[in-house]
Amino acid sequence: MLSWLFGRLATSGWGPVTLLLPYVLLAGAVLWLHARHLDVLRLGDDEARSLGLQPSRSRLVVVGAATLITAAAVSVSGLIAFVGLVTPHLVRLLVGHSYRLIVPLSAILGGAFLATVDIGARTLVAPAELPVGVITAFVGAPFFCVVLWRRKAGM
Repeated sequence: MLSWLFGRLATSGWGPVTLLLPYVLLAGAVLWLHARHLDVLRLGDDEARSLGLQPSRSRLVVVGAATLITAAAVSVSGLIAFVGLVTPHLVRLLVGHSYRLIVPLSAILGGAFLATVDIGARTLVAPAELPVGVITAFVGAPFFCVVLWRRKAGM
């Protein structure tokens, strides 16, 4: 139970990947196809309706796809905190506010971030191994505090 709560990437073989693949492909495709909807929703509901978008339907589809992809990943790897908070914010800082770029680049940067953290988890206290979630929490908690501080300060 603790291993799942702290998150782990110590699975062996391709079994977990093949288990996740249909969910990731389906939800990833839905999110990628709705990236323009997210750009329009940033303008507000009234503007989105005037452009022919149904805001409540678009939100439901996007939240459903994000929930599916998150649930699938958590079911295999456990709770790895802050990856979904840190990477989209960093991508937004690097490329701007277009979700057509944010969605795929967040997936790529999130994977790279997690691979880097996994390398650190395996080498920092070798021959033992730290849970990946512990290191992501050490990175993500201060990042989250900075994001909250900036939002409160109105930056």
